[in-house]
Amino acid sequence: MGYPYGHSYRGKEHQTDWVIFLPLLLLGLVGLFVLLTTNASLFWQQLLFLLIGSAIIWFFSGLDAIILWWFAPYGYVLSILLLIASYFGEPIRGSSRWIFILGAQLQPSEIVKPLLILAFARAAATYTPRSFRWLAVHVGLFAVPFLLVFRQPDLGTSIVYAASWLAMMVAGGFPLILFALGGVIGTLGFPVFWHALADYQKSRIFTFLNPAIDPQGAGYNALQAMIAVGSGQLFGRGLGMGTQSHLRFLPEYHTDFIFATLVEELGFFGGLLLLLLYGVLLWQLLRPYLRGSIGSPFVFFYTIGLFGVLITQVVINAGMNMGIIPVTGITLPFVSYGGSSILSLCVAFGLLLALRRNARDEGSIAIG
Repeated sequence: MGYPYGHSYRGKEHQTDWVIFLPLLLLGLVGLFVLLTTNASLFWQQLLFLLIGSAIIWFFSGLDAIILWWFAPYGYVLSILLLIASYFGEPIRGSSRWIFILGAQLQPSEIVKPLLILAFARAAATYTPRSFRWLAVHVGLFAVPFLLVFRQPDLGTSIVYAASWLAMMVAGGFPLILFALGGVIGTLGFPVFWHALADYQKSRIFTFLNPAIDPQGAGYNALQAMIAVGSGQLFGRGLGMGTQSHLRFLPEYHTDFIFATLVEELGFFGGLLLLLLYGVLLWQLLRPYLRGSIGSPFVFFYTIGLFGVLITQVVINAGMNMGIIPVTGITLPFVSYGGSSILSLCVAFGLLLALRRNARDEGSIAIG
């Protein structure tokens, strides 16, 4: 099937959408400042990732939307192959999540996020989620990557996949009665889900309910994160003065628990400003559609899918750092250290800008 929404913008001027790029830049700078105060060597590596990511955004934002529409199913197949390849990599801490290419350690479940969003968006634009007729198509496309990631095991990333896909389905008019039915089936099938969890995942749920049950073991991460957040109080200890991160009591202070590191140094207001910055970014994603200027379904579904990824990662990461959500391996977008996460998100936003540029040039949605 050819691209049914608008025409090519090939040859039109390559412009930067600053209402999207500026919040991304500020989030990246926040992450760099936190890393600079905790580990200077990671600062330079993260700076390199962000510079490469900026080039990636610029490159992908110049692509033709027709190319993205055509590539979506091939990207899905490539995603499945990469996720399967992770099972052949060397397990790290009991999980098969990484592959090594030219000496670089990459996490396929992060890399393929934009490709899966693109594929799900094309499927939703082609086969309307409103119809029971296409239910098996949508569920099947989602279930394969979800189960591959869930069995690595990587509960956090599989939740992000599910949230992104469900957001697109809801936005597309997926019958709500099916969600209710799914909730009933999920409740009845909880024992099966529980047995499918790895032992460490079960321990995280137990320690979420009562972190003090194993303060030196499964509950250690949650307790140290809550101590770091609480010690920051209103204005924080000051940049470079956070004891939990500098003395390495706080595990994964630069990735999963970087929000606790930031709040310990900058306090409640620092954490609030970071969350407000995410709020600005999420608002810029949805603003054209909330204003009623909805154009191409392909662009719309892709935007909703990316929105689902971002808000899920922010809520889970901040929540687990504050002790209100069980600990799981979720990074804070553009702030946590990590090449796979940064580069994947940059690809995702580059694709978004390419799709929006096409829609804007054709006048199908209002941007800005």
